[in-house]
This record gives sequence, structure tokens and C-alpha cells, in this order.
Amino acid sequence: MGGDDARLRAVVSLAQAMAAAHTPRGCWRAAALGACEALGGSFAALSVWERGRGRLRVLVNAGARAQGEEEFPDEETYPVHQFPEITEFLHERWAGGGEPDAWVETADGPVEPEPEADAGGADVAGAHGYGRGYCHQRVAALRRRGRGCCVVAPIVLHGRAWGELYVARPVGEPVFDRRDADFATVLAAVVAAGISQTERLEEVRKLAFTDPLTGLANRRAVDMRLDEAVERHREDGSVVSLVVCDLNGLKWVNDTHGHAVGDRLLERFGSVLSRCGAMLPGALAARLGGDEFCLLTLGPGADEVIAVAAELCARAAELEPGNGVACGLASTGDPIGPVVSARRLFRLADAAQYRAKAARSRRPVVAGRDGEVIRLADSPPKSAHDRRRLRGSVPEATDSVRGQPDDH
Repeated sequence: MGGDDARLRAVVSLAQAMAAAHTPRGCWRAAALGACEALGGSFAALSVWERGRGRLRVLVNAGARAQGEEEFPDEETYPVHQFPEITEFLHERWAGGGEPDAWVETADGPVEPEPEADAGGADVAGAHGYGRGYCHQRVAALRRRGRGCCVVAPIVLHGRAWGELYVARPVGEPVFDRRDADFATVLAAVVAAGISQTERLEEVRKLAFTDPLTGLANRRAVDMRLDEAVERHREDGSVVSLVVCDLNGLKWVNDTHGHAVGDRLLERFGSVLSRCGAMLPGALAARLGGDEFCLLTLGPGADEVIAVAAELCARAAELEPGNGVACGLASTGDPIGPVVSARRLFRLADAAQYRAKAARSRRPVVAGRDGEVIRLADSPPKSAHDRRRLRGSVPEATDSVRGQPDDH
């Protein structure tokens, strides 16, 4: 793409596309495609430097992909020692006063630019890194994938090297020149700004759907996922299961040991719930609020979920100074009648949990396997008095196992 006006429009288009993306993947894809179009390339990739693992990880491959290249690869990584420009150029040269500018590689070997002297007579091309031919690995990759040249632009975020933008052209197309490399540096800066914005939005989204104390999902996240799961159940019959847990004796712990101890108990049970949820593929572990938690699954059968819920109850009973959990479960894999809404499944699981509370059960109570639960769900409590009645006739009843007040 030639002409300053055209390149200005390309920069604006790239920024707008990244701003319109709603997910990190969407942002990465918009960045790669926008840069590819702006530079007149056929292929582009965005990679992140994972310092702790010493590798470049490819986030997205966009455009004309070669055989074996996936759009969003799970494990396309390259050791940074094979790409010395990441550790040497970005740190040694940049820290020494240079700029993290882009450079060009070709399938025929490094492009040697004409020397360009600065005011002091120094070779500016060498300082910028353009055409240095840093990496034989890149040259070999160009040849292997039928590409004639590439331009590599470092991405700097929050003052640190974050990764790189890579744009390639096929064999036979004009080789990138200095002007292209300079423009790639500008595009990399736009990409960095877009990534920064996406990271901030992701942090906001995370806070909106995460319980701050336990780190589990919150009620808002459960409501959204449950609606989606029930819709999936209605479409193809996938099994949806909901486990609702009430942490016994939390009020007693707070009153006796202080709220810091109570919060610690909630955190520890959250960890137990997360570990048990990991036994079920795709399960969502959440804190609904106060002492109420839940586990939502889509796919695993009812018996599998019940087994995990029983394990959860057993592990919760070992937490000190807690008093176990009252656990109720409802699954479309059991005879619970039509589940046409998320509210229906939630009522059934909630009623089962109340039943477990009233019976002081150390195991989960399951809707459809305890007829009383269906009746309770179909006649939900209308007052605090009814709610207490369903839980047990005496709010201050003591648990025979530990002698702690069972109600909270």
C-alpha cells in the first residue's frame, strides 16, 4: 500500500478494528489482519514473549496460512534463544538509546540497506536494526512456507518488550523496504495501544464476573452461563446439572472467631469447590453470595455430578472450624420434569439444598431422587418464616456432630 494518505487511513482502520473487538482473540486477529492489509502482505502473525518460559508464543496467524499453521494455535512456540533480537536487540540496543524499530528478513538472506549516516557520521541503519538479518530461523521458515520476505516489528507495552508483529509477502512480490519497516513500527505502536485497551477491558470484565474474596465466578456469571446451558439443553438435550451448597455454621464462626476467620473459611471452601469442580469438564465453580456456593456443569451425566458432589461434601466436612455443607443437586439427567428455564433448575437445586439443611445431611440431596424436593420447588417459600421452616423447625438447632449451631 503506497501513499501517506492511504497509510494514514490504514492506521485509523487498524485502531478502529481493534477497538471494536470484544475479546482478546478478536483483538489479536484484528491487529494481524489490519497490519497485513496496511503493509500489503499476504500473512501476519502476532506473538507474545512469555518471559517465565523463555519462549515466543504465537497468538494468531492471519491471512494466507501455510500448511500446519492454525489461526489460533494452542502450542505454537519458539525458544527465544533462537530469536536473539528479542533479548539482545530490544534490551541491549534499546536500553542503550536506540529505538525498537522494525526490520526486514528475506528468503534469500538479510537485506543490506544502503548506509545512512546521522549527524555524527554513525550508521543509522545498524542502530535501528533494519535489515540486520538477525535470525537464520526466520529465513529458513520463509523458505519452508513459500514466503519471500517478512517485516518484524517489536511491540512495546508499558515500557517493556511485549512481543512482536510479523507480516510476510509471498515469493515474487516486492521485498519490504525501509519505508515499510518504518511504517511497521508505527503499526506496532497502534497494536500496543489496542492490546493495552483490551487488557484493561478484560480486567473490568473479570471483576464484573468474579467474586473478590474467593476468586470464583459470581452470581452474575452463573446466571449468564446457566441461561446458555439451559438453552443448549433445549436444543440438543445436553445434560445440565446444578449443585447448590450452603456453608454450615458460618455465622457461628464469625461470632465466635471473628470475620477474618470466617472469610478464611469461605476462601478455603472456595478452593475445595474449585478442586472438585475440576473433576467435571467445563464446570463453573461460583460463590452466589454470603455462604452460598454452586457448581454448574453442562455435559457430564447426573451420576458423575452426584459423585463429585458427594466428594465435595466429604472434603467440606474436614474444614475447621466449619461444619460442613448442606448440598442440593438438580440435573436434567434425572426425572425432574421439563426444564424450560434456568429459574426452574435453580429452584429445584435450591429446594434440594433446603432439604439437605433440614435433614442435616452429610451427603447431597438430589432432586428427582427425593420426591419431597420436587414438591418444595413447586411451592417455593414466600416468607422468611417459610424459608426457616424448610430448613428446619428450630433455627438454633445444634448439629449432633460438632455441637455448633446449624443455622447461620
